[in-house]
Amino acid sequence: MRACACGRRVQIAVLAAIFAAMAVFAGGASAVSRGHGNNGNHGRGPGANGHHGRGPAGHGHHGRGPSGGQQSFVNRIFASGDGIMHSTPTGSEQISQPDDITRLGNHIYVAFQNGVGPQGEPSTTGNLDSTVVEFDLSGRAVKQWDLAGKCDGLTADRAQGGVIATVNEDANSSLYVIDPHGSATHFHYTTALPSNGGTDAITVYHGRVLISASAPGTTGAAAPQPSYPAVYQAAFDAKSDTVTVTPLFFDEAQATLANLNSPQAGAPQQLALTDPDSSSRVPGYAARFGGDFMLTSQGDQEQIFVRHPGKPDQSLSVLKLSSSVDDTAWPSSARGALLTTDNSNNTIDAITGRFPHGSVFVADTPCDESSAPSTCPGPGFPANFLGQLNPFTGQITPVALSGPAVEPQGLLFLPGSRLSKHGH
Repeated sequence: MRACACGRRVQIAVLAAIFAAMAVFAGGASAVSRGHGNNGNHGRGPGANGHHGRGPAGHGHHGRGPSGGQQSFVNRIFASGDGIMHSTPTGSEQISQPDDITRLGNHIYVAFQNGVGPQGEPSTTGNLDSTVVEFDLSGRAVKQWDLAGKCDGLTADRAQGGVIATVNEDANSSLYVIDPHGSATHFHYTTALPSNGGTDAITVYHGRVLISASAPGTTGAAAPQPSYPAVYQAAFDAKSDTVTVTPLFFDEAQATLANLNSPQAGAPQQLALTDPDSSSRVPGYAARFGGDFMLTSQGDQEQIFVRHPGKPDQSLSVLKLSSSVDDTAWPSSARGALLTTDNSNNTIDAITGRFPHGSVFVADTPCDESSAPSTCPGPGFPANFLGQLNPFTGQITPVALSGPAVEPQGLLFLPGSRLSKHGH
């Protein structure tokens, strides 16, 4: 992306205006201040910060950020893998390890990884399949599909009326397209992936299927490499059940620094991505980066925002984060439910409360930081927690939760009162 050509005084004035908006939200005011983001997006100010507790709100504050107490939320278990069985070579087995989550119509789809390894290696029980489960809004499982491999990416293709899943995040990757009224069709890539790794999150962006090129260098030179794609554009051939991929951008592409609290804000940066992971289309109502495609490089603690992906004027911005994150969610209304998968506890949880306008929520994953110790959780590196992200500075603060303990991973926001009150 080209560096900003505006004068230094104009840039300082723009930054001052946005910092003023940030100060309003940090103080807990409900007014919306319209600013202009460094990447040209209209900013509405960051969401209010929160704090985190394992028990009732206000207790067990987490040491990674301030414990402001401006918002608190209630967690309950919406569904779980308990009692849901699938077939394996050695007999029937309970599903486990929910990961990615998506919605199609009024049903929720969750990928359970069942102990399969990141290259498709069998679990300790010899199982080779992940299971995608379709739940209704009461948390009742209504249908399921077994997919060979470890399912890490799952998204709804609303235009086609199906669900797309990727398997094997490190190597030996392939795709499935699930017909909610039928079976799952297995697709293979036409050539070896040029990142020498695997695939993870999927986002359907204005008809383009974008797939993160996860674990680059698993079978080749260590990442980052200028020739390794960070994101693939996928083209499906239904006649041959194959997928052709082309790069959207590369691990060492140039981006503009988006952290407005940095002296280098607006300056060009060369990316050095080693862990492309989750992705999403940023909704137009977001406080910042509205309408962009977003890739999270989890271990690198960065989010890359792509304006006009796949077009001649495509440009990138990078927001450096205070911690590692998995999924990101932008609540579209004050009331609703934030669904999250808990890989450790085999549950899908529903977090409710009053969601601040312009807020951004993330599944904070300290143990996935590049600097995390081999034995984790541990001192300074706690288990996953729900965080609130300031999209102007990249700072993440823990959120106060009451109810069952939860270690969030995948996130999905449902506006209004869509969920049945009859939870688990």
